[in-house]
Amino acid sequence: MKRNRAAYMTALDHMEIRDIPVPQPKENEVLVKLDYVGICGSDVHYFHDGRCGDFVVRGDFILGHEGAGTVEEAGPGVKNLKAGDRVALEPGIVCGKCEYCKSGHYNLCPDVRFLATPPVDGCFKNYIAFPEDMCFKLPDNVSTREGALVEPLSVGMYAAEQGNVKLGDHVVILGAGCIGLVTLLSCKAHGAADITVVDVVPKRLEYAKKLGATRVFDGRENIIEKIMELTNGAGTEKVFETAGSNITIAETPYLVKNGGTIVLVGLSPEPECKFNFGKIMAKEAQIKSVFRYRNIYPSAISAISKGMIDVKQIVTHEFDFDDIQNAFMKNIYEKNDVVKAIIKMT
Repeated sequence: MKRNRAAYMTALDHMEIRDIPVPQPKENEVLVKLDYVGICGSDVHYFHDGRCGDFVVRGDFILGHEGAGTVEEAGPGVKNLKAGDRVALEPGIVCGKCEYCKSGHYNLCPDVRFLATPPVDGCFKNYIAFPEDMCFKLPDNVSTREGALVEPLSVGMYAAEQGNVKLGDHVVILGAGCIGLVTLLSCKAHGAADITVVDVVPKRLEYAKKLGATRVFDGRENIIEKIMELTNGAGTEKVFETAGSNITIAETPYLVKNGGTIVLVGLSPEPECKFNFGKIMAKEAQIKSVFRYRNIYPSAISAISKGMIDVKQIVTHEFDFDDIQNAFMKNIYEKNDVVKAIIKMT
């Protein structure tokens, strides 16, 4: 008999595991037994602060949106998946009918229902019924552990795509958390020749070097001065801001080369910040932004399968489902030690 347990956030910094019914897959849905779910920065914000941006947790709430597992049952109308297939879940369920969905920009759908974005419960649970077209089959050589990392990797791949990273490009990445590191991996896969990564946490910089950064800089130093020295005063072609800090966002106009591109990936807690648009205009630089991703999962899975990106390396901590409270507390109070944590659900 199937048992479905879910981890509910019942108060700030408090998680409680409860038994809930096993869902019945509806039309065009599959029942997935989750194997791994990653902990995202947004999950930590909800857990510790009760909110992330404009989204506020009200009442008991299930976190988690980076999930992968095995199909246990196919609902009516399912055509391409069957019991035993291993899948990664793309967590945004969109309407499919609006102008954004129809033009392929479904990440901008105003009616998206995104896992673990209030009021939509997430996937820190054993079983979830999910639309077939948002479950992406994993090749035999890609584990469900790697499958749970496809979601953050898709953000990094979309960032590299937005930045139009090409063979031989020189890149600066501000921030070496999970998203900064997957952006690093993605820029490498796109052919970037020189990648500088900046952060204030030594362990993150250590991981950036391990994953192939050309060099790393401590963000407490004068980064503008260092990049200017490195580039003979020219600046760099592509600048990615992944830290979500007003300080690093404000540095980007000074770091980018004439005619270069800034890609804003991180979301700052303060929606407004000081920014030198005069520099942007004088340099004729482009500013691109990233909101989640679109049409990326198949290529992300393929990149892992073909050995172009080794996403496993970003995981520093793995916890059992019963230890999820401790996992979140470690992310809050020992965050300088955690690069990426993942929960083993079974």
